Amino acid sequence: MRVISSFLTCGRRQLHTIVSREIIKPSSPTPSNLKTYNLSSTDQFAPDAYIPMVIFYPNSNNNFHVNMKNSLSQTLTHYYPFAGRLATTTPSFVDCNDEGVEFLEAQNDKELSDFLHNMQHEDLDQLSPNGLVWKKLRSYSFENDTASPLAVQVNQFACGGLAVAASLSHKLADGSSLCNFFNDWAIMTRLPSTDGSPIDPQFMPSKKTKLNFQGLSLDKSRDSSVTKSFVFAGSKLNELKLKVITMTAESEQPIMNPTRIEVLNWLLYKCALKAATHNNLGSFKPTGFILVTNIRNKMIEPLPKTTIGNFFKLPSFPTKDLSEITLSTFVGQLKNLKVEVQGLNAAEIPPHMSLQAILEEQQRELDDYYGCTSFCRYPFYEVDFGWGKPIKAAIPGTLKNNSFFAMDAPDGDGIEVFVSLGKEDMEIFERDPELLSFC
Repeated sequence: MRVISSFLTCGRRQLHTIVSREIIKPSSPTPSNLKTYNLSSTDQFAPDAYIPMVIFYPNSNNNFHVNMKNSLSQTLTHYYPFAGRLATTTPSFVDCNDEGVEFLEAQNDKELSDFLHNMQHEDLDQLSPNGLVWKKLRSYSFENDTASPLAVQVNQFACGGLAVAASLSHKLADGSSLCNFFNDWAIMTRLPSTDGSPIDPQFMPSKKTKLNFQGLSLDKSRDSSVTKSFVFAGSKLNELKLKVITMTAESEQPIMNPTRIEVLNWLLYKCALKAATHNNLGSFKPTGFILVTNIRNKMIEPLPKTTIGNFFKLPSFPTKDLSEITLSTFVGQLKNLKVEVQGLNAAEIPPHMSLQAILEEQQRELDDYYGCTSFCRYPFYEVDFGWGKPIKAAIPGTLKNNSFFAMDAPDGDGIEVFVSLGKEDMEIFERDPELLSFC
């Protein structure tokens, strides 16, 4: 089905226009024994939000829409839960009914280079299907109060540039899963195979369980938050690494191998806390730091990178005073958090805590703490549909307040961070001389 919508406003074409919507179904039916996909405890615990991602390409072939639809259909045969439906309220399973995912096409009057050079962060939202940027399941409901876990949109710019966007429900999978899906869809587009699939996503079976929990909320203060992007050069991050090595060389616990993301988190956290304290008339409000951690390679039995689902932990530590945010202390605390999640099971619950107590504590920390999610080294910049590698990947939407979302920079050397803070805090943060010295 092809629908032309809203091309003219007061005699002039809109900047961005949806030109078609179509449901793409799996190329082969899902076997009867796979028709019900149970959500794990961690899936049900995950935020009720669509994770968005958009990837930009300067060139494409003329038949991109046909090739991408066909390959999406083939890909969904292997990602069969993504083509199903799940309840919009406290879902505990996916009905793998092959109802398919929505494929939208849009046109933008700008050239891609002009769009990327002049865009504000909120301009990315229009590239995402149905505005599913950190939205809840109920915002994308179908008949019988069900929702599709996935939607995609292909945006064509003037002179041939493309932006491919997808939004995936966090109830079903995490950022690593979204990256796997993008790469597998690209492989099926670039290297169609009639003798066997070159992709093999790993879905982990779960026992039937229902927590009657909608999921962690990311909504607190989002309406008053501002999200902006900052790019940190690899050479500057190496300077920070050397600084922490030098500072702790003579201590009882020297830090010999700080990572770039560890030292960058210190810089972001410190500057954000300074801004918040300034706007609180110099009074420091106790808070803390959460490190969203992919545990696939940290479990007792490590899982392959191609495992689809939610495999994360939210280790954290409190901060009661600004004096605690020294570079060496902060990096040491981060390393301790990483040790905490080694050798755990995804659904492991401490024996002294009830599930309800854990959920309440995690929600409190999400509301009150600063947090970092890192997509660094996730191969979003390897997603090649046959037009070469992308020139940029970005995370649309206003992120959770007081959060840092890191991923590889377009140059492949530095790190780009999408920072979300309250408007007044952001005004101080983005002018911080120490922060700017490393951008």
